[in-house]
Amino acid sequence: MAQHTMTLANISPEDLESLKRPPLIWVNGMPIIGPFAANWDDIVKFQAREEDLLIATYPKSGTTWVSKIVDLIMNGGDTEKSQKGAIFERVPFMESGGPGIPSATEILNKLDSPRVIKTHLQADVLPKSFWEKNCKMIYVARNAKDVAVSYYHFYRMAYGHPEPGTWDEYLNTYMEGNVAFGSWAKHVKGWWEMRKNHRILYLFYEDLLEDPKREIRKVMKFMDQELPEEIVEKIHKNTSFQAMKENPMANYSTFPFMDHSISPFMRKGIRGDWKNQFTVAQNERFDEYYQKEMSDTDLTFRM
Repeated sequence: MAQHTMTLANISPEDLESLKRPPLIWVNGMPIIGPFAANWDDIVKFQAREEDLLIATYPKSGTTWVSKIVDLIMNGGDTEKSQKGAIFERVPFMESGGPGIPSATEILNKLDSPRVIKTHLQADVLPKSFWEKNCKMIYVARNAKDVAVSYYHFYRMAYGHPEPGTWDEYLNTYMEGNVAFGSWAKHVKGWWEMRKNHRILYLFYEDLLEDPKREIRKVMKFMDQELPEEIVEKIHKNTSFQAMKENPMANYSTFPFMDHSISPFMRKGIRGDWKNQFTVAQNERFDEYYQKEMSDTDLTFRM
């Protein structure tokens, strides 16, 4: 698999400065990180292939976790192979790009099949070729409150995003859908609906936490892969939160534009951390927002 190591050494000081805290730009009714929007035409025209496997999520919902699981399954549990490049190289993020950086669409076009591709796009904004080619897709959803907290800390450390402001300010922005990739509710509901007519495995972060091996087996079955139980155990062990947090090929420590001293990319990986962040008033306000946004769906989450 072609590699495209991203280090600060590859990027000029001028390009690096232009990537710090850029404003969001709206495309097709969805806000996106400024530098990504510059590549929007290529994203819209991106040509999927029938053999592609797409991993789609709202940000901070287990994307890297499932990417690592899929990569290990594809390599029969061979941990050495999966360590030959950082996860963001092995599973390119389709929207990514910016000054001085090769766009992921360019990189993906040069990769051999089968490709594993990551996206945070809403279902209605996804390039049409993925639906036309009937690609397999894995969607991972996480409860809205834990996502809000995790995304806030990510905004603080990932300076390709606008300044988040205070936690209270950010929470309002999040509820308004004015964060990168838009409304959480629209995102999870859109993909939930699309699963009815397309080859989509819809997973829940909370289920992955509850019984990782059960969910790994679901992914294997979806990928038409049969691996012995000892390999399932090996994949489970190598994709535990602690193992990935300590693995430089999984923890984004080699990725530019992130300050891990502010908050680590892999912070806690638990369910219910929102209880440590939300005030009573914020929780009441959020519950009102949630009931309004989710009243038209049978999609439910464990908070």
